[in-house]
Amino acid sequence: MKRILAVASGGGHWADLCRLYPIFAGLDVAFVSVHRSYASQVSGHRFYVMRDVSRHDRWAIVVLIPQLVRVVLKERPDVVITTGSAPALFALALAKLLVRAKTIWIDQIANVEELSMSGSLARYVADVWLTQWPDLKSRRGPDYWGAVL
Repeated sequence: MKRILAVASGGGHWADLCRLYPIFAGLDVAFVSVHRSYASQVSGHRFYVMRDVSRHDRWAIVVLIPQLVRVVLKERPDVVITTGSAPALFALALAKLLVRAKTIWIDQIANVEELSMSGSLARYVADVWLTQWPDLKSRRGPDYWGAVL
């Protein structure tokens, strides 16, 4: 059975990821997010907490990277899926580098007019790079397969 790592920071990123929860039925999925309280929303699955980072708190990366390395090496996912955030971008890159996981980036639904900064950078590490808005699809990516609403 394929191992899946589902990663998102808090707020809307986590809400979008939870909307995908039905597709994980019967799969071996571990979740990673920035709030320990989210574990109750995915009970029955392994759950890890990661440090939240942003371009305004770059030093937090020093804490985040070792956390994600431990999770990726412990879980050894075949696929990593995220609905975005800077920490999730690092998770995709590390999973691709360390265990050659396939990676899926779905930019958060709130990014109506343009991709998030992390979403723009995801093109370099995502095997599947998606937007939830048809107007943001372009020939060079990201693709649009629909919204998770």
